[in-house]
Amino acid sequence: MRISSFAALYGVIFLLAGVAGFVPGLSPEHIHPGVVVTSASRLAFGMFPVNVLHNLVHILFGLWGLLAARSVGSARLYARMVAILYGVLTIAGLVPVLNTLFGLVPLYGNDIWLHALLAIIAGYFGFVHCDRVDAR
Repeated sequence: MRISSFAALYGVIFLLAGVAGFVPGLSPEHIHPGVVVTSASRLAFGMFPVNVLHNLVHILFGLWGLLAARSVGSARLYARMVAILYGVLTIAGLVPVLNTLFGLVPLYGNDIWLHALLAIIAGYFGFVHCDRVDAR
């Protein structure tokens, strides 16, 4: 897979996840303990704790991914930033004081392993993977 394809795929996935967090049929309402931003508090796909800020971040990462897919350099930067930021979110989700990101965004439960998986895949594309064009 080319790095630009990775960025486009992640862009679409993040956009869909962000929108799904607002759809009642896909995401039942849920009260997140310790989260003060309660608008659109749901369990995305019945598994992942989200709220309005969480969904908006997913949508922004989705748009960024689609824009980054336009060039190899932008796609690589996107992959690296997703790896680093989602790695930090994974660690924050494991720390009880930080697992709601100061009461703004729920980062606990199934979000932890999902963020870790997203970070690992993005890390591969951002730091290890080389497109044939890069090898010249």
